[in-house]
Amino acid sequence: MKQHRTAQGLSQAALAGRLQLLGMECSDLTILRIEQGSRFVPDYEVAILSEYFNISTDELLGKREPGQ
Repeated sequence: MKQHRTAQGLSQAALAGRLQLLGMECSDLTILRIEQGSRFVPDYEVAILSEYFNISTDELLGKREPGQ
């Protein structure tokens, strides 16, 4: 997720704000913990994140390389 966030030039706080508009309750601390792998991400949040970044859930979860 960090790769996609930084490619868009977004800070963790800016991404959190945009995700809140999509119905995901989060803060910059939430984004940090997700990127560090120290926070469980429920399936509905995976769906929101993949929708926001316009990528498949498999790509978001690292199960396949970008563009495959």
